[in-house]
Amino acid sequence: MKKVARVLAIVARIALWVSGTGLVLMTAFIAWQVWGRFVLNDTPTWTESSAVIIMGWFIFLGAAVGIREGYHLSFDVLLYILPDRVKKILYSVSDITVVAFGIGMMYYGYLLAEKTWPSTIPNLGFSGGIAFLSLIFGGFLMVIFSLERLARRACGLVTARFGETELPEEDL
Repeated sequence: MKKVARVLAIVARIALWVSGTGLVLMTAFIAWQVWGRFVLNDTPTWTESSAVIIMGWFIFLGAAVGIREGYHLSFDVLLYILPDRVKKILYSVSDITVVAFGIGMMYYGYLLAEKTWPSTIPNLGFSGGIAFLSLIFGGFLMVIFSLERLARRACGLVTARFGETELPEEDL
């Protein structure tokens, strides 16, 4: 399990770097669009479409990494009074729910990509289905990272929770 965790940590780190790079690129593209519109009086048409596609990537990749590292949204008030055994069951229910959500993202993302693949994004010349690949890939990572959390818990290893636990260095 620890070898799998190391591999998935590398995948998460790559996804986080891609996500961060996407955020910087999107910011640069929007800045260029504003500069072109108000200073050069010549608006670049490709920047908005590119920024929206890049935004999908950094949102879904970042969300998947957040799930692995325990930073996804949760409602923990009840957990403060429950015994540890019940907490672990509820954590697992939460992770199973995220797996189902990730599968839904992959499935419906695929349907959207399939239906829009014949169309073309006018400003970029790419297939319209490109815009939904981030939904499919982000859903896949959410499923993989949630399954890792379930497997870690089943093996008796810690799983990160927001503000509570950090994964041991050897598991990163």
